[in-house]
Amino acid sequence: MYTTSKAPAMAYDRAITVFSPEGKLYQVEYATKIIDKGTPALAVKYKEGIVFLADLNFESKLLVSDTLEKVFKVDDQIYLISAGMAGDARRIVEFAREMIQENRIIYGEPLEVPYLAKKIGSIKQAFTQYGGMRPYGVSFIIVGKDEDFHIYETEPSGSVAEYKALAIGRSRQKAMSFFEKNYKENISEKDAVKLCLNALKQIYDKEKMELSKVKVGIIDDKKSRVYNLEEYLSKN
Repeated sequence: MYTTSKAPAMAYDRAITVFSPEGKLYQVEYATKIIDKGTPALAVKYKEGIVFLADLNFESKLLVSDTLEKVFKVDDQIYLISAGMAGDARRIVEFAREMIQENRIIYGEPLEVPYLAKKIGSIKQAFTQYGGMRPYGVSFIIVGKDEDFHIYETEPSGSVAEYKALAIGRSRQKAMSFFEKNYKENISEKDAVKLCLNALKQIYDKEKMELSKVKVGIIDDKKSRVYNLEEYLSKN
């Protein structure tokens, strides 16, 4: 009879709906590991809006980076920035756009950002609870404006939290530690971009980073727009 010590662990490993003795759902943790390999994304709340950066420095030099979407505009003043599996990201973005359109048709007004974030979190949570499914292998930074400016994170577990400064993807903790030490309330747009860029440099450390493959987005009271980082820096 096969009774090695690995057998119980393998049982918890293969069943999405079963907690391990340590209180873990291994498949959810594996989904998180996929996100930890994704290219970084960052967002910072400043005095008059939100700045976000999306890194498109993918590993293959042969890849046309713009063909792999990372920044998704889902409404006039709402963006989703992903880290993890691109296919999973597209599926949730489709859901978000459908929900926003339905809200406009039924109620004649834009969807509130906190409600959207919680609905996306609920979808992700459902895929940790039923057999025959797997968790979504993607995290999002959800940035947007309604009556206020918001930065939300949704994780594969379905957890949702709001931040003043946030990073997801590869070496997230390096960027978050940098934000903890250097973020200040009511900074300017220019300083917010600088803060995000310096946090991104913490992730790359001494590795080469092509600024031409970094996108920067701005959301303020007037409008939202996305630039190539080099283009933005040349204008500011």
